Amino acid sequence: MAKKQPVKKQTPSITDEQLAELRDIMPQAFTEGKIDFDKLRASLGDFAEERPERYSFTWAGKRDAIRILQTPSRATLTPARKESVEFNKTQNIFIEGDNLEVLKLLYKPYFGQVKMIYIDPPYNTGNDFVYPDNFADPLDTYLKMTGQKDSEGNLLTSNAETSGRYHSAWLSMMYPRLLLARQLLQDDGVIFISIDDNEVTNLRRVCDEIFGESNFISQIIWKKRSTPPNDQIIGAQHEYIVVYGKSEEPSIFLRQRNSEQIGRYKNLDDHPKGPWVPGDLMANVKGGRYVASLYFPITNPRTGQQHFPGKDGNWRFNKQKIEQLIKNNEIYFGEDGKSRPKLKRFLSDVKEGITWTTIWDFVPLNTDGSKEMVDIFGSATTFENPKPSGLIKYIVKLASKGEDIVLDFFAGSCTVAQAVLELNREDGGDRKFILVQLPEPTENKQFPTIAEIGKERIRRVIKKMKKEREGQLKLDKAEDLGFKVFKLAESNYKQWDSAEQKDSKAYAKQMELLADPLVKDWKEEDVLYEVALKEGYGLNVQMEETESKGIQKVTDPDKGQSFYLCLADKIKLKDLKSLNLRKDDLFICRDVALDDESAANLALQCRLKTI
Repeated sequence: MAKKQPVKKQTPSITDEQLAELRDIMPQAFTEGKIDFDKLRASLGDFAEERPERYSFTWAGKRDAIRILQTPSRATLTPARKESVEFNKTQNIFIEGDNLEVLKLLYKPYFGQVKMIYIDPPYNTGNDFVYPDNFADPLDTYLKMTGQKDSEGNLLTSNAETSGRYHSAWLSMMYPRLLLARQLLQDDGVIFISIDDNEVTNLRRVCDEIFGESNFISQIIWKKRSTPPNDQIIGAQHEYIVVYGKSEEPSIFLRQRNSEQIGRYKNLDDHPKGPWVPGDLMANVKGGRYVASLYFPITNPRTGQQHFPGKDGNWRFNKQKIEQLIKNNEIYFGEDGKSRPKLKRFLSDVKEGITWTTIWDFVPLNTDGSKEMVDIFGSATTFENPKPSGLIKYIVKLASKGEDIVLDFFAGSCTVAQAVLELNREDGGDRKFILVQLPEPTENKQFPTIAEIGKERIRRVIKKMKKEREGQLKLDKAEDLGFKVFKLAESNYKQWDSAEQKDSKAYAKQMELLADPLVKDWKEEDVLYEVALKEGYGLNVQMEETESKGIQKVTDPDKGQSFYLCLADKIKLKDLKSLNLRKDDLFICRDVALDDESAANLALQCRLKTI
């Protein structure tokens, strides 16, 4: 007989899901529902490492970092419409909150949906802030930190170099966030992480563990300064951008040729294939193998002069191929027609772009980022060293296009938002961004937190872009110049407090309080988004009133999935007839709204879940 099920009241356990996957692959490694490591080693055979001495990467606090990752979130995200721009139309998202809790909330709805991630985390220089994670109750820490609950002392602290766990504290902060981030990436997705010399070595090690050594792509050197600082023995002019893929086949797009590179191609002889440049016909035999059949003279058809390959070398093509190239006028003998033969490399034949390099000295410097902030805000803000949007545009172009999702969970001043919006206009893309930023306090009265600076920057960039479009013809597809704001908050569901179970009276009191599990003064929209998130629906869900009063149809357009939600105190089955519910339809309502008979009948019609 079909039964009602409770809605999810917290995020799924990543460990439970991974164990389920392992159980599907290796059921023989489980005994009474738990892993039997002896059986697992036997199943893995030669792939299992059993030697007592082997390479491992660990630090003080790693177990706690894993434990906080395994702790489900009981938080939610509540919409802030007044702080948003075009809330009902946009698919861009800004989330104010602790990024670890937010990533846990995004885990189910956005699993495998993000094309690329860029983050600019704290560099751990001794002065910057390191997130104060508490594996016992991470949400409680955040609520106290942001003044939403009473607390003692200042929870926002720097990670001083004098700390006995200086590097360990940073690694414990990064580990769970990076592991969750990997789960959000598409199979061909890529993550870019800005870092400097303080933690680049540890970052590489932790990323090798999470993403796999074979999925390391590159360590880009970004020249951020034109001159070195004079307060160091050797002044660093660069930072790094560490790049990893989720798999060994990441999606990386070629770098577009600039006008100077394209200008090198000329059509000196009006060739029907278009512009070309002369290229070497010699094969690179250095360290390779000499091929005797590729050593022959090329005869100039105009002069009869014969040209042999260079010393100890040979041509790239065989004699038949060379003859065909000459016939097609694809061999160049110089302006005078008498020089050594060259291959015409046509622009129409080469790849659409060029290969990226590891040294980025062609992008804006760090000073451009500070100048942008002054241009946007009219004066300098308290935000230090913002990345220039020009740098981020190159990164976004490298790994995304079309309607891809770009995630930044250390959003800072929200340079990524500006880069995505402007790049979409430049190349006609429709990328969406998801940004997460902790409301870290500043000393700026106008913008008291970093999150406020970021939100205002996005608003001003959008305002400027809209103004630039004034008086122009409407586009075939409207630009998405908006963003939704959400804030990390306590759940709308009452929490069972085991500490209050001192006696039978206290237990009975808690049971009475949980008769209706929604908190006092709950708001319908807040509950709707929490239900959607924890059931695996994204933050761009669309709400539609149905013919049945008080019942909304909630749809995730990206997944093509929907559910019906009713938060009324009482539901009569006759009022649901217009919905024409079927077996596969999901209907969610409050448990108090149905009596036992109604619940049993409704569960036979559809998938019934109750709050």
